[in-house]
Amino acid sequence: ADASGAEVQRCLREYAASGAGAGWRLELAASEVVPDDADAISEVLARWADGGVANLVLTTGGTGLSPRDVTPEATLAVVERTLPGLPELLLGEALRHEPLAALSR
Repeated sequence: ADASGAEVQRCLREYAASGAGAGWRLELAASEVVPDDADAISEVLARWADGGVANLVLTTGGTGLSPRDVTPEATLAVVERTLPGLPELLLGEALRHEPLAALSR
């Protein structure tokens, strides 16, 4: 089973409880494991964003190089605006901990 979603939740709660996260109101509104299918991923993302389920939607997994890794494409199909600097910032930090992080998209 994919444990990355639980780890993201743990990290966000830890951050919110820290001095750096003071004042943040983080509440888990929804969580779902979605199959590696672009249409299924896009449908969940659109439902959550357009339905007012959350102000921020985070995804994890499906970012490798195999044909079934379609999360970035599914995400781009539903976003209205991208933040190109954010993935660069995340990649820079990930490379400090994992030399193969650049193989993720």
